[in-house]
Amino acid sequence: MHIPTMAEMVANGDSPEVLFWVGCAGSYDQRAQKITKAFVTILNKVGTKYAILGKEELCTGDPARRAGNEFMFQMMAYQNIQVLNGYGIKKIVTACPHCFNILKNEYPELGGNYEVIHHATFLQQLIDEGKIILKEEGSFTGKKITYHDSCYLGRANNIYEAPRKVLEALDAELIEMKRCGSKGLCCGAGGAQMFKEEEKGTTRINLERANEALGTGANIIAAACPFCNTMLTDGVKNSNKEDDVMVMDIAELIAASLK
Repeated sequence: MHIPTMAEMVANGDSPEVLFWVGCAGSYDQRAQKITKAFVTILNKVGTKYAILGKEELCTGDPARRAGNEFMFQMMAYQNIQVLNGYGIKKIVTACPHCFNILKNEYPELGGNYEVIHHATFLQQLIDEGKIILKEEGSFTGKKITYHDSCYLGRANNIYEAPRKVLEALDAELIEMKRCGSKGLCCGAGGAQMFKEEEKGTTRINLERANEALGTGANIIAAACPFCNTMLTDGVKNSNKEDDVMVMDIAELIAASLK
């Protein structure tokens, strides 16, 4: 896939409608790379003019700040802000709620002011505008799907409807877990927990959440966060259900159903 970078665009005297912020997971994690490809497939299909920073994109610094390393966070954030402001970026879309939250809510105090959109909201807008057209008898028609609310998308930014609207467009049956929406249970990866051993307890949080999702009888567990995807996939494997239940990002579900 040829993905335009900001450097290439600027060299050609051009500018994108939106900058796609890929994030560390979407760049380096093999599973999350599939989400990145799916989202880019959609952007190409609908004709959105976009670019990525490529090698100029650093980690947002979210895990460093959550883990208490404020100095490292500020160093990373300032570098990113210099690059973004240097290119005159106004609008950013990202498939990672952690990147979304920190770019939208915590970069402004350091001089980084952008319109930041999570891909769930972006996909909903494209569907509402009629730009995304799905197959009538898609792969997920009639399938049972349960959606896991990511903490940084739901409770932190009050985005509950957009991902569900995207899933409704698939003509599938949406089954909610008991703990959903503002009462949703964390997958166990937020707050830099993804990168450390968990404290002692009676059960691992991702196993508990995955069991809740499996308990709905859904064929697909939908997520809108690469960290949630990893944690839930591990939970499904732990229950030996990986052959029966798929964990997929909403972008992958849409990309697989495009007309």
